[in-house]
Amino acid sequence: MYVAVKGGEAAIRNAHALLAKRRRGEESVPEIGLDQIAGQLSLAVDRVMAEGSLYDRELAALAIKQARGDLIEAIFLARAFRTTLPRFGASVPVDTGAMRIERRISATFKDLPGGQVLGPTFDYTHRLMDERLATQAGDGASDVDAPRQPSPRAGEGRGEGEERRDSAAGLPEAVHPSPPAPLPQGERGDTRMPRVTDLLGGEGLIEPSPADDGTPPRDLTREPLSFPADRPLRLQALARGDEGFLLALGYSTQRGYARTHPFVGEIRFGTVEVSLPVEELGFAVPLGDIAVTECQSVNQFKGSATEPPQFTRGYGLVFGQSERKAMSMALVDRALRFQELGEEKSAPAQDQEFVLSHCDNVQATGFVEHLKLPHYVDFQAELDLIRRMRAEAEIADEMKEAAE
Repeated sequence: MYVAVKGGEAAIRNAHALLAKRRRGEESVPEIGLDQIAGQLSLAVDRVMAEGSLYDRELAALAIKQARGDLIEAIFLARAFRTTLPRFGASVPVDTGAMRIERRISATFKDLPGGQVLGPTFDYTHRLMDERLATQAGDGASDVDAPRQPSPRAGEGRGEGEERRDSAAGLPEAVHPSPPAPLPQGERGDTRMPRVTDLLGGEGLIEPSPADDGTPPRDLTREPLSFPADRPLRLQALARGDEGFLLALGYSTQRGYARTHPFVGEIRFGTVEVSLPVEELGFAVPLGDIAVTECQSVNQFKGSATEPPQFTRGYGLVFGQSERKAMSMALVDRALRFQELGEEKSAPAQDQEFVLSHCDNVQATGFVEHLKLPHYVDFQAELDLIRRMRAEAEIADEMKEAAE
């Protein structure tokens, strides 16, 4: 039972004023702007957009600033603001095959049409603190982490059998025996890069993509989650689920709890076009571009009575650049598909009710932090119960001693 607390309005106003003061910080230091947050803390902004289910970099930056850098609080703010927005319709599915690539890697094939595009990544840094970033002169890219000669594709421009070692990073770069094959041009003049799963699918070595039967998927933002949940609904929940929770579940599947240790078929990050179908016009109108990260995992499958041995898929797609989240999502997605693939349920990551009911950090935060609310009546009842139990125990002890 909760008790409505009366009074204390002045204390609450003072708490809000103190919060604003702490948020501002030392007044002699220039106040951080939204453009700085969006530009220099871009990965934090990406996470708030993804888990807040709202693609707006400026609003995500505002939420981070208002929340003093508490990303879960910022996600809560973004999610709350989202509920106030009008809904105009649903876009057509984005075509990630036509993505304007900024980063694209595969752990399954070294030589891909289009090559491996390293892009912006921490993967090849040494994880050493760069003290130059603490000074005004260190605002630019670190010499240790920056390539000597920028190249969009790893290994591009070197001859057969040649391998160059970057003297700063000390890591060998990928070797390409020959330049990547030219790529077909998309409708907008962009370079299309075929997916690794499409290459495997051409040989029938991986399960086909699910067919679109025209049935509109259930909308998690407009109706409550119910079970059993089909794959489109599960993917919606995972896409805005907490990164840490999904990371832990994905890690558990690799350690034997669900026995999934896949290959990363491909991770790609870039921008895709969003279009809205307009009934009066009879075609879709482009609204703009959004940045997304897509991960497709390739998992083993021994086959069944109706299906030959082949690879199966795990899928992850999130707003912004968030490879860890997309990979974790793909791992959990594949684990949740155990039933349709005729596999045995043996791990928490395969329990859709457990996973989907606990992956939302806004719901989790609300339920955990509600413990801070006044529970005076409940506690008094528990306190009275403990006192009575102790009194009864003491009487029983006294009666036992008297009988002896």
